[in-house]
Amino acid sequence: MTAFTFTHQTGYYKGKVREVYSIGDDLLAMIASDRLSAFDVILPKTIPFKGQVLNEIAAYMLRQCNDICNNWLLETPVPNASIGKKCTPFAIEMVVRGNITGHAWRTYKNGDRILCGVPLPEGMKENDFFDTPIITPSTKAHEGHDEDISKEVIIQQGLATEAEWALLEQYALALFERGKALAAKQGLILADTKYEFGKIGDTIYLMDEIHTPDSSRYFYADGFHERLANNKKQKQLSKEFVREWLIENNFMGKEGQVIPEMNDEKVNSISQRYIELYEQITGEVFIPTPIDDQTLFNTIEQALTKYM
Repeated sequence: MTAFTFTHQTGYYKGKVREVYSIGDDLLAMIASDRLSAFDVILPKTIPFKGQVLNEIAAYMLRQCNDICNNWLLETPVPNASIGKKCTPFAIEMVVRGNITGHAWRTYKNGDRILCGVPLPEGMKENDFFDTPIITPSTKAHEGHDEDISKEVIIQQGLATEAEWALLEQYALALFERGKALAAKQGLILADTKYEFGKIGDTIYLMDEIHTPDSSRYFYADGFHERLANNKKQKQLSKEFVREWLIENNFMGKEGQVIPEMNDEKVNSISQRYIELYEQITGEVFIPTPIDDQTLFNTIEQALTKYM
């Protein structure tokens, strides 16, 4: 994807999967690319329409949750890009877990019973529900790996005040409950997810994407309890299937490890999994919308003029 220069542009940041443009002092234009990352590494091949899927799901979910807290989004001028308010971000991610799976399960299986300062009960098996959802925050790294962190250390290091933490916790749990309810209507279980927040003045805003396959893990509700009882893998819609494939091919993002080859069949299967989640969670048919760089630039540039 070409790096653009918009009128009144004051900054540019290329993330793992997004291009973020600062416009003036208080606007952002965010383009969701088709890049795929896992274990904090950008994989060598792009996934067709992944950016559109993520952007459109995020916009849908932000609209569904805008009564819970303020959020950054103003509009989506094209399917794979959004324009919104620029916030000063908290350097943490609020990871909410309803089930013990993924990183939490790998930690638990290794014998640890505390995750991010949160005690984990004995006797759990993979994908069990927690009695109540837990928050296991992580640092937000611009480069390298995000790291687990506890509420106490967050406050001690000044990453958030006690009052800010109380609001972040309240918002994150309320958003998770809404996400679970929206998922349940579509026959899904929202197992875990992450939220990012920032501030404009003294007001906290929800930022970035929410409830997408890059930030969340969904299980199919149909057959969930039978699979759980029989210790079988859950049918899920998330990026975990990419991580599992990488692990099976001896790659976890560690030094010296080689990313396995992604042939066209693998790329297309990943694309279909992303599209499947879009259709499953929104109940709408996904309409692939190819867009060239010039059209992308012109449309965003025109949309920005109304906010300047």
